[in-house]
Amino acid sequence: MVNKIRVPVREQDPKARTGNFQEVSYGYNAQEAVLEASRCIQCKNPKCVTGCPVTIQIPQFIKAILEGDMPGAASVIARDSSLPAVCGRVCPQESQCEGVCVMGIKNDPIAIGKLERYVADWARENNYTTAIPAVPNGRKVAIVGSGPAGLACATDLAKAGCDVTIFEALHKPGGVLVYGIPEFRLPKAKVVDYEIGQVRKLGVKIECNVVVGRTVTIDQLFDQEGFDAVFVGSGAGLPKFLGIPGENLNGVVSANEFLTRNNLMEAYVPESDTPIYVGKRVAVVGGGNVAMDAARTALRLGAEVEVVYRRTRKEMPARVEEVHHAEEEGVTFQMLTNPVAVLGNEKGWVTGLRCIRMELGEPDESGRRRPVEVPGSEFDIACDVTVIALGTSSNPLIARTTPGLEMNRHNGIVADERGITSRPGVFAGGDVVTGSATVILAMGAGRQAAKSILEYLEA
Repeated sequence: MVNKIRVPVREQDPKARTGNFQEVSYGYNAQEAVLEASRCIQCKNPKCVTGCPVTIQIPQFIKAILEGDMPGAASVIARDSSLPAVCGRVCPQESQCEGVCVMGIKNDPIAIGKLERYVADWARENNYTTAIPAVPNGRKVAIVGSGPAGLACATDLAKAGCDVTIFEALHKPGGVLVYGIPEFRLPKAKVVDYEIGQVRKLGVKIECNVVVGRTVTIDQLFDQEGFDAVFVGSGAGLPKFLGIPGENLNGVVSANEFLTRNNLMEAYVPESDTPIYVGKRVAVVGGGNVAMDAARTALRLGAEVEVVYRRTRKEMPARVEEVHHAEEEGVTFQMLTNPVAVLGNEKGWVTGLRCIRMELGEPDESGRRRPVEVPGSEFDIACDVTVIALGTSSNPLIARTTPGLEMNRHNGIVADERGITSRPGVFAGGDVVTGSATVILAMGAGRQAAKSILEYLEA
């Protein structure tokens, strides 16, 4: 008889983990993974595969786990994913593969993400690799950005024999994986650096500190560097702000800057050259995963943390798991609350956040009920730092320095579902096209663009 309840995952104790940046989840051990794999009923029409943006053959790798064939499981995943240990940790499986799992209709869905993580960790710990350079096909492709979209696109192109070079603006590759996601959710050296290393083993070259649009233009990549095609996967790194009084006070910071300084520049390390101030109390404005990451990071830096969100918990876009972890760790929440001003002292530093109560009205274009202010309900929240986590938009630099490349009103690049843009030979995908989304959706866009690039090169 199939077990109806998924095998639980061991985690750090909430009280202990608030004092460190070590990974919260321990993942499955071999016994737990096999037990969870035994719950999969091996559907003839596996909806989980179509629910995965990169179409990993999920039943196949789960069956391999059950049979003790770990090299086989790793090889199945590697056909479609270049970042399995990353995706197993940070992807919202509950709304994708696990969300359409047949077992989930009446019971717990299979823990697909946790099993993917187990396989990827096994491959790393046992030095098992499927990264074998392909026979060169003589075509040369440039990738702009080394985040999930760029890495996925580069992987598929390299497997097809292309000579691929990734150009990264920052000093370290990985994009949002290294600057946006905290160490306690995604270990950098153990996981991210290793999986980028596997991409390099395919022959992909990565050049850091290259700002495409400044250091070199896309036209120069074609005309002077001899590239046959360019994929733009530069992400969405420009933060959005509230536009309220007091937002220029010292102590107001975007979640992007806050997380970048902590994750990429290691501000949480005592001897860091880039420490970051949190004071005694931090208010985080927003309800997405980035807001949860910022709140949990500030908590680990020693502050009391309050999340301010204008809708209810039901409408929060953050993963349920991340909200649960934040609450376990001591983050408090002010729901149906919206800031109207940042308060400060005579020295120009933040002292609090003036807010107003909200109530939910009719649904807006996102399908969520629109928050409406409750007149006369203003109140203040005391804080030393305010972190704004309201999403991001694309940097317009590349589009503005590339003749013939169409931009949308959000500064993103216009591209169709195949990654094809208005400029021949230039392809784009991920957050630079859609705005902020998930790691796995960006990877799916990168893979689709790689397919289009290969078709373009063969035409």
